Amino acid sequence: MILITAFPFGISTKTIQQLEATGMPYQANPYRRRFTEAELITHIGDASILIAGTEPITAAAMDAAPNLRLIAKVGIGLDNVDLNAAKTRGIAVTYTPDAPAPAVAELTVGLILDLLRGISSANSLMHEKQWSRILGRRIDELTVGIVGVGRVGRRLIRILRGGFPNARVLCNDLEPDEHFGREVAGLEWVTKPQLYSESDVVTLHVPLTQTTRGLVGEREILTMKPKAVLINTSRGGIVDEQALAAALRSHRLAGAAIDVFEPEPYSGILTNVDECILTCHMGSMSEDCRIAMESEAVEEVVRFIRGESLRQLVPESEYLLQLEQSA
Repeated sequence: MILITAFPFGISTKTIQQLEATGMPYQANPYRRRFTEAELITHIGDASILIAGTEPITAAAMDAAPNLRLIAKVGIGLDNVDLNAAKTRGIAVTYTPDAPAPAVAELTVGLILDLLRGISSANSLMHEKQWSRILGRRIDELTVGIVGVGRVGRRLIRILRGGFPNARVLCNDLEPDEHFGREVAGLEWVTKPQLYSESDVVTLHVPLTQTTRGLVGEREILTMKPKAVLINTSRGGIVDEQALAAALRSHRLAGAAIDVFEPEPYSGILTNVDECILTCHMGSMSEDCRIAMESEAVEEVVRFIRGESLRQLVPESEYLLQLEQSA
């Protein structure tokens, strides 16, 4: 049996047709949201294949599915999958690392523009029949700091360079891509403290690991400009929500936009902070990118059933990283 926990899923009828063509029964997500660990344990028992979303896929969940042999992750984030528990149980793990990047990068640009020009605020005021023209700032006049220059970070930089060529772009990554730096003119590789202190816009594009959990907290926020804005479209847990809420309420920061949370669905402290734009983990939620994500995951399922080589196996480096983080 194939269990589908990813949601949304089935945007493309072709995806469902591919699944049905395998002849294997499948069960779709009955909750229309992310599973909890307990819910996954309840449903996973008969599954040999899991088409996964962002729910916690723990050792306990895998133990509840003795026949599980493939986890086909829809998306790039692996923080919810215990990779080494899967490895010891002989469970292959695939993912779709490239498919979400265009949509996440474009949402990030939209959130930057919203924060700098007060689009959401103006809309709210107009619906209250208040005419209040907001004086904003332009990206092309500012410094944008990008923490994490991977698939999304690189695409974001290309958008900025193409549309806002005068913006100063500061970059930080554990392993700076010097080739990319030479390919795209005008990038500055800096330390995180310099990036935080000199940027008008700070945007985060890193995976959630033990190293990045709480990456931006009170100490980092205190080094930022009072008129700076912060965007997180990567993973919940990277930004300290309590510290962010306090900074926004005291006007220590001008604004923030957060798309990802712990837990999800979210109803935490930031829902009471007007200076924070909130979106519901919709970075990948463009029609084309969601179709690409689910199609790539299903293609791996089909290859697995046919006994063919899998093309998007999670690399060994990700297993080692989780092992190091848990040590």
